[in-house]
Amino acid sequence: MTSIGTIIFLLVGGVAGGLLSSVASMASLASYPVLLAVGIPPVYANVTNDAALIWTSIGSTISSTKELKGHWKQVGFFSIFTVLGSIIGCSLLLSFPSNVFEKVVPIFIAFSGIMVLVTGKHHSLTPKKRANWQRILYIIALLGMGAYTGYFGAAGGVIVLVLLTYITNDRFIVINAIKNVITGLANLVALIIFAFTSHIYWLQAIPLAIGMFIGGYIGPIILRHVSAKIIRIFIACLAFFQAGYFFYKAYL
Repeated sequence: MTSIGTIIFLLVGGVAGGLLSSVASMASLASYPVLLAVGIPPVYANVTNDAALIWTSIGSTISSTKELKGHWKQVGFFSIFTVLGSIIGCSLLLSFPSNVFEKVVPIFIAFSGIMVLVTGKHHSLTPKKRANWQRILYIIALLGMGAYTGYFGAAGGVIVLVLLTYITNDRFIVINAIKNVITGLANLVALIIFAFTSHIYWLQAIPLAIGMFIGGYIGPIILRHVSAKIIRIFIACLAFFQAGYFFYKAYL
């Protein structure tokens, strides 16, 4: 049985994770350690975290209907690639251990942190001024990030955010809203697959999910009142922090 204290702990951790996910794509900085702290083994904590993470996307999507208005065709198009990629990634995870990616994850995350800062300077370019092959390359990269989400997923949302910044010409808050939806769908597909192939600690996942829904709903509201530049710096700092953490885990 889960105690009241544990439920509150998971709920608070979920709110923190939901805020980090909807604002900075870094939910696992809060939610994953919380699950480990209540005694769930690492592998199952990762799957259980995925089960709760879906509700962050639901909360942020409901809260971002204003930003998503007129962009649902884009969401549907990009989701095709992330969802197909997620299916591929889950298949790979069932065949190969996740530590195959662990060595390169810190590099990916650190690079994403740099790109979050750099893309702010180039965002004035319109899609028409970018070569078609570049846009195709970025879209194919979305397929790869969908696979990454299904396979390992650490900070994948930051990389997707960077890709969308180059593919589209929308405001940062709109791009972030699109990112929340398409990564949420990729996580949902991964959850459905893992629900039949792994073990989910539902008693712990439920209070964490409630907290993530709350945090996911609040996140976009905060974004409307904060400078995009400040958010980019915040995301980059968290990316560098997480890159350091995963580097330590992989190499030290």
